[in-house]
Amino acid sequence: MAEEQLTAPSSDEASGKRGIHGAWSSRWTFVMAATGSAVGLGNIWKFPYIAGENGGGAFVLVYLICILLVGMPVMVAEVMLGRRGRQSPINAMRYLTQEAGLHGAWNAIGWLGVTAGLMILSYYAVIAGWALYYIGQMASGTFQGASADQAGVVFGQLLSSPKELIFWQSIFMLLTMAVVVGGVTRGLGVAVRILMPLLFVLLVILLGFSIQRGDFARGFSFLFSFNFEALTWAGVLEAMGHAFFTLSLGMGAIMAYGAYMPDHARIGRTVLAVGFLDTLVALLAGLAIFPIVFANPTIEPGAGPGLMFVSLPVAFGNMAGGLLFGSIFFVLVTLAAWSSAISLIEPAVAFLIESKGFNRITANLLLGGLAWSVGLGSVLSFNVWADVTLAGFNFFEFMDFLTSSVMLPLTGLFIALFVGWLMKPEAVRSELMDESSGVFTAWRWILRYISPAAVLVVFVMGVYKTFS
Repeated sequence: MAEEQLTAPSSDEASGKRGIHGAWSSRWTFVMAATGSAVGLGNIWKFPYIAGENGGGAFVLVYLICILLVGMPVMVAEVMLGRRGRQSPINAMRYLTQEAGLHGAWNAIGWLGVTAGLMILSYYAVIAGWALYYIGQMASGTFQGASADQAGVVFGQLLSSPKELIFWQSIFMLLTMAVVVGGVTRGLGVAVRILMPLLFVLLVILLGFSIQRGDFARGFSFLFSFNFEALTWAGVLEAMGHAFFTLSLGMGAIMAYGAYMPDHARIGRTVLAVGFLDTLVALLAGLAIFPIVFANPTIEPGAGPGLMFVSLPVAFGNMAGGLLFGSIFFVLVTLAAWSSAISLIEPAVAFLIESKGFNRITANLLLGGLAWSVGLGSVLSFNVWADVTLAGFNFFEFMDFLTSSVMLPLTGLFIALFVGWLMKPEAVRSELMDESSGVFTAWRWILRYISPAAVLVVFVMGVYKTFS
């Protein structure tokens, strides 16, 4: 199909005031939205675990360096692309590619990001459904005095029941669609202004419970002791990869949110705020979770869903007041997943509205239904299709590998190359006029040389580790 010619955004849009979808009410709303997109299941469990297993504070230090040298430079570039295009990632890249006089193949940046976001949403909703289910199970007393075996039975029964999984997956998808239907100001903006402060409040409440009831000293030591001997090159690569993925880069969300960003907001400072809050949530989650885990001598910290859905329920169920705070924990997990999920569907919704004449309701019904349908494959991979594999993966594992290890790093790499090497320097500078020449020069040098190399290493090593 021939590539249609796209005109520049309207005068209002070009001036950065607002596109056809509206704009965030303030810079702080954008910070909350981008933080909500970045904060997800990985922050609540994965980051604290990999930090503790890779030298604690030593890993955190390396991770922060990677955030500064890999994550944030690419995030600035992605936000800048969104704000300059003032459209969905697909149409923004079409316009920006034409503006730069480049081949239409670079439009793939938008298509890759939007497609990856929908694919991630398909299985993300399944896992988030587990958290919804566990809110009720924890509050009803199912885990009161439970052993690890008993908790394992509850989790196993959930995974073995397609009907139960589909029910909770459907509830979570409906919650996600309900927010996005409201649009940028009445839906997304209102949601993030409520969800993100609530998430921080719940984290602080859980942290207080951990200090009172858990083994806080041991949990703190596990997360922050500087054990450089435990930090291997594999750990450094893991820090680099997590620094990239934790900011929701390469999945269209940040570019779409950037399109709604006020023109007067400084992109560099805004991205720094998002990176700080994202890391803060991860550290607070670790300080809240691990003292609870260590308070139960029969539980050892480990990775994966088994710890969140088996070990933690046992720990909460055997502590005074644990059922209440365990329920709060799974509400926290659900909120983190919810704030991320709305950012995964929004880029595709924006594209259908712009290019195909959909309204928000019909676009959400179509895309939500599509993601829900694809998610059935992930549901069945835990039971009926458990023995069905593709390239050695079940359906859920294949979707996770394809998105996180292939599509996201490739999109991030292309963004760095496009902005760092191919966009006209004056166009890039015009979007970052508030930054000093020294900061701009340093950022552009890192984006051109450091970030692409680092993302390429993450991509190659991720694929190599999977198939070696």
